[in-house]
Amino acid sequence: MRRFSLSHSVQVLLFSILLIVALYYGRAFLVPLVFAGILSMLLLPVTERLEQYHFPKALAIVCADLLVVAVVAGIIGLISWQITDLANNAAELESNITQKVEQLKQFIATSLGVSAEEQQQMLKKQQDATSSIGQNIAGVFSFLGSILTDFLLVLIYIFLFLYYRNHLYSFVLKLVEKEKQEQARDVMEQIEKTSRNYFSGLIMMIGCLWIMYGIGFSIVGAKSPIFFAILCGILELVPFVGNLAGTTLAVLMNVAQGSDTSVLIGIVVTYAVVQFLQSYILEPLVVGDKVRINPLFTIGGIVAGELIWGIPGMIMAIPLLGMTKIICDHIESLQPYGFLIGAEEKRKKKDIKNPLTKRG
Repeated sequence: MRRFSLSHSVQVLLFSILLIVALYYGRAFLVPLVFAGILSMLLLPVTERLEQYHFPKALAIVCADLLVVAVVAGIIGLISWQITDLANNAAELESNITQKVEQLKQFIATSLGVSAEEQQQMLKKQQDATSSIGQNIAGVFSFLGSILTDFLLVLIYIFLFLYYRNHLYSFVLKLVEKEKQEQARDVMEQIEKTSRNYFSGLIMMIGCLWIMYGIGFSIVGAKSPIFFAILCGILELVPFVGNLAGTTLAVLMNVAQGSDTSVLIGIVVTYAVVQFLQSYILEPLVVGDKVRINPLFTIGGIVAGELIWGIPGMIMAIPLLGMTKIICDHIESLQPYGFLIGAEEKRKKKDIKNPLTKRG
């Protein structure tokens, strides 16, 4: 029988706290590195297939990097095309927004007793408290520069991870005893397979969401249906809140563009139908149980990921939890934590006992 060790639990707790501190303060370095590591596992079959066709190793990896660039460029191109279409109707959009703002001011004045002059003064104070336009523009360019730098770093790390993959693999094996090297190989293979299957399934599901949202938004008569379909699909990278945020933006933009109530209801109905199809058909078929994490730790991991690494942390939370579970399952002292993180196994009704029942 396994005995409960308080000292061991304290060690795990202290290690977890130190790990969280290191992840938080090292996020500028770790986010591109970890993201590149996960993408490397996804691109490994592409590289190996090209090498089988007698591509030089470096050239095969460059082709894999170019595949990432092509996908990102394609998504940016689609979004830019749709934003250009929105910009062509900028005058109408501005007129509708001004009208909605005036209606909101009248509602506030009638319901809350805050006059239009007082509202204007409050807005003016808020504008004075914020930074100048020049500073805002500088901040935007700084943000875009940071994203571009991180993207280039990810490409470089992908190349290095794939080029030195055998060297890194041998390094991990040297860290463990010889009799446990087979177990270490099994752990690395499971981590690679889990990450690759999860993200490849996620990419396929995003493509399906683009089609379903595009058809649904077009049928209900939403403005810019392709743009919002692409947006909702991409935001699926952020679990749980991504689709909801995209649909909320679609509703708000259609309100600003003067769409009828029936269109807004249609957008919400489209979201509900797509969510139903995604939860009960798409996810079981496309993603499946690639990462078996229970909902409690799934949501907790996403929230913690956002607090530590922001949006990239939310995107990587589930695969990182899956990797953590695999490691815990193969280390005897950590197996209870792997069991805690994992999804609850289905048991027969006769085997389920009430925990409150007194034992004789």
